[in-house]
Amino acid sequence: MTELMRPDDLKKIASDAEMAKAQEYMNRAKKQEEEQTQLRDAFMEKEVHPEAKDRVNRAVRRAAELGQSELQVFTFPASYCNDRGRRINNNEADWPDSLEGFAKKAYEFFEKELRPLGFKIVVQVLDYPGGMPGNVAMVLKW
Repeated sequence: MTELMRPDDLKKIASDAEMAKAQEYMNRAKKQEEEQTQLRDAFMEKEVHPEAKDRVNRAVRRAAELGQSELQVFTFPASYCNDRGRRINNNEADWPDSLEGFAKKAYEFFEKELRPLGFKIVVQVLDYPGGMPGNVAMVLKW
């Protein structure tokens, strides 16, 4: 003969299921946080590629052939800036001082190699998740 389950047994089953869901959520959040940390670390350590001049030449030529006069070079989270994108968002004169990691190295490459040739650069916040600067774009213009 089969015994009927008691309410306490059912509560334990529901509680165990809830705990399993919570643990899965925490594991997923931890993994996502670790991935974000790895991405940030990679961005901070990344160097300008040795073939950057050739790559820039090919990219701007292709854009010019399409009738364009600007090229979005790359994007990065505003949180990678030392002020979380505030100076870029406010278009302050010292916005380059807020750059860190690869963004700073790319800007230094621009200053050394591209500005003397007449190129310009625009850095702008692309979106505002939660009302705060989200992603930043670096755009090369000619």
